[in-house]
Amino acid sequence: MPAIPVATNVQESRAASPVPTATITPPCTAATPSYGPNGAAKTPAEIEAAAEQAPTLATLVLTDGAILQGHSFGAEVKSVSGECVFQTGMVGYPESLTDPSYRGQILVLTYPLVGNYGVPSLEETDPLLNGLPAYFESNQIHVAALVVGQASAEFSHHLASSSLGEWLKREGIPAIYGVDTRAITKRIREEGVMLGKILFPTSVVGASSYHASGDDDDVAAAVLPEYQNVAWVDPNATNLVAEVSCKTPTLYSPAPGTELKRPDGRTVRIVAVDIGMKYNQIRCFVKRGVELLVVPWDHDFLAEPMDGLFLSNGPGDPTTITATIERVKQALALKKFPIFGICLGHQVFALASGAQTEKMKYGNRGQNIPCTDMLTSRCYITSQNHGYAVKAETLPPSVKELFVNANDGSNEGIYHTELPYFSVQFHPESNPGPRDTEVLFDIFISTVTRCLSTGKVEGPVEFPGAEAAQARRQQREQWELELAADDSDKSGRIVNGRRIRKVLVLGSGGLSIGQAGEFDYSGSQAIKALKEEGIYTILINPNIATIQTSKGLADKCYFLPVTPDCVRKVILHERPDGIYCTFGGQTALNIGVKLRDEFEGLGVQVLGTQIETIMVTEDRELFASAMAEIGEKCAKSHAANSIEEAVVAANDIGYPLIIRAAYALGGLGSGFASNEEELVALCRKAFAASPQVLVERSMKGWKEIEYEVVRDSFDN
Repeated sequence: MPAIPVATNVQESRAASPVPTATITPPCTAATPSYGPNGAAKTPAEIEAAAEQAPTLATLVLTDGAILQGHSFGAEVKSVSGECVFQTGMVGYPESLTDPSYRGQILVLTYPLVGNYGVPSLEETDPLLNGLPAYFESNQIHVAALVVGQASAEFSHHLASSSLGEWLKREGIPAIYGVDTRAITKRIREEGVMLGKILFPTSVVGASSYHASGDDDDVAAAVLPEYQNVAWVDPNATNLVAEVSCKTPTLYSPAPGTELKRPDGRTVRIVAVDIGMKYNQIRCFVKRGVELLVVPWDHDFLAEPMDGLFLSNGPGDPTTITATIERVKQALALKKFPIFGICLGHQVFALASGAQTEKMKYGNRGQNIPCTDMLTSRCYITSQNHGYAVKAETLPPSVKELFVNANDGSNEGIYHTELPYFSVQFHPESNPGPRDTEVLFDIFISTVTRCLSTGKVEGPVEFPGAEAAQARRQQREQWELELAADDSDKSGRIVNGRRIRKVLVLGSGGLSIGQAGEFDYSGSQAIKALKEEGIYTILINPNIATIQTSKGLADKCYFLPVTPDCVRKVILHERPDGIYCTFGGQTALNIGVKLRDEFEGLGVQVLGTQIETIMVTEDRELFASAMAEIGEKCAKSHAANSIEEAVVAANDIGYPLIIRAAYALGGLGSGFASNEEELVALCRKAFAASPQVLVERSMKGWKEIEYEVVRDSFDN
C-alpha cells in the first residue's frame, strides 16, 4: 500500500489576522477586447467605439482586507456577499454554476479563459428527466457571484445559444473579469476560505441601505464610499439544503424496455434524498433501468417503499440538516436496504454512523483531484466540490476508509464492513467529468439486485478488484517471509518472488537529430524512479547526446550498440536482476523479442510490459486477432510474409491500401499503395527491414485519435 499523505487541507483555529491597510488592486486586463467575431482583429475605430461602452468597474472585497477591482460582465442589480472559494476545472462552467453545492458562494475559476464556448439552451429538455434541462445540473445558477481572469467576448459551440455574460444577466448573477485569480487562489490556500463581497457603484445600482460596522467594513466603506456596501454573509451559517432541495417528491422512470426488474417483476426502485441533487445523478440511475423517487431533504423517506437509499450531494455544513441525519441513522439500524451517498450525502452517512465532520481550510473543488482506493491501491481522477470533510479518526470500528485524497490525505469515501452501505466524497456522476468513477452507480445497483435475489441485506458492498488486490498483498507478504531468512539486504523491491536490486535499462540506440525524443524522456524518468526505489541502474545507450546518458543519472552507463550480442555480454558481466525493454523504442523492443528465450537462462527477469504483450502489439496479425477477441473493429487486413502473399491479399481487399511493416523502426517500409506497382515497391522496402507486413484497407481521409496509455501494477 503506497503511503498516504497526512491530511493538510483542514481549517486550523488561529488568531484573527490584523486588517492591513487597504490597497485597491486595479483590473489586470483591458476592458475592451481587441478582436471581433471569429477572432478577427478590430479596426482602431471599432476599438474606440467599444471603449465608449466600457463595462462597469466592480470591486471584490475580502475579509482579509484585500480589495481587487474588475470589469463587470454579469448582472448589475445589487452588491452581493458570500463565501469566496476557488475551483481548478478547465471546462464545465455551465455545470458548475448550476451545481447546488455552490449555493451562496463567490466562485473564482482558476482557468484563465472562461466563456469561449458559450452556454447551451435552457429550453432543451431531457426526455428521461420529465422535461428537466438537458445540459445543466439544476434549473438555476446557484453561485452568489462569479470571478474569472478573462471572459471571452466571443463564443463558439454547436450547442451554444447565448454567451456566458448574457446568461448571468438573465439569472441576476454578478460576475467580474480582469481580476488576478491566481493571487486570490494563493490567498485562500494560505489563509483559508474567507467571506467576500462584489460591490457595484451607487451610480449603477443605487445607494446602500446598509451601514457598515466593524473594522473590516469601515475600511471598505472608507476607501469605497461611492460603492453600494452590503453586510458580510456566511452561507454556511444557514440551512442551505432547505433552499436548494425539491419541495415535493418526484418519480423518474426509465425508458420502456430498459427497466431493471425485481424477482417479483416490479421495477427496481431507489429513493433519493435531495439535499442539493445534481441532475446527472438522476440520469445515472434512470439510464441504468432504475426507477428513482426523489424526495425533499426533510421528507419521511422511511415510509416509502424502496429497494435502495441514495443520499445526494449538496451545499453547506452537514450538521445543519439534523432531520436528515436522524432519519439516515434510523435507516442504518433497520438494515432493510443498501445505502449509497455522494458528497454531502457521504458526510450525512458518516454523521449518522457516529463519526464527525470538519471544516476544511480551502476545500477541494475541481475536476482533476486524485483519490486512492484503499482496497485496491488504484488511483482515480475525480470531480469534487466540497468545503467539509469526514474526520477519518472518528469513524466507528465497523466503518472503514474506502478512498483517500492523494493530495491532502483527507477522507474521500467510507464503507461498512458488515452491511451494504458505502459513500464517497467526490462526484462519480461527474458533469463536468471525468467519468472514471461512474462505475460506483453500477456497484450500488448490483448490490441492490444481489440483496433482492438473496432476500437478505447483509455483507459489505463487493468492489471489483478488491479480492485480487488482497490476494496480491498476501502474496507479497508471503514472499517477504520466504526471502527474510536468506536475505539480510532488504533493499530493492520484490517482484514475482524475487528481490530486484539491480536493473538493466535498454536505451534507444543511435537516432537522427530531433527523432524519438520521447524514448530519451521515458528512459530518463524510469532511471529516476528506479533510483528513488534504491535500485542500482545500468544503462546501455551509445547515443551520448541524450539526457539519460548524462552524468549522475544511471549508476553505470555502457556506450555500446543496442544489439543482442552487446546486451547479452552486459548481462553476463553485470548480472542484473531485471531488464526493461520498453524505454528504448523499436530498437529495444526488437531486442526483447530476439532474446525472449534467453532471459531466464541468463538469470534476468523482464520487468514492465512482458515480451508476449510486445509481440502481440508488434505482430500485425496477432494484434488484429487480439482486437477481434475484444470486439474492437479493425479495417479489413491480411498479414503477409512475402511479396506474393501481399499481392494476393491486396486483390482480396481492394485498392487503395495501407502497408504496415511489423517490428520496424519509425514505420520504415510503411505507406499507401493505389495499385499493384506501388504495392510491390513498398513491400520490397518493407521486407528489407521486417519479416512481415500487414496489408490493410486504406484509412486515408479518416480522422485519427491517438491514445497514450500507461498502466501500473495497481491497474492505474
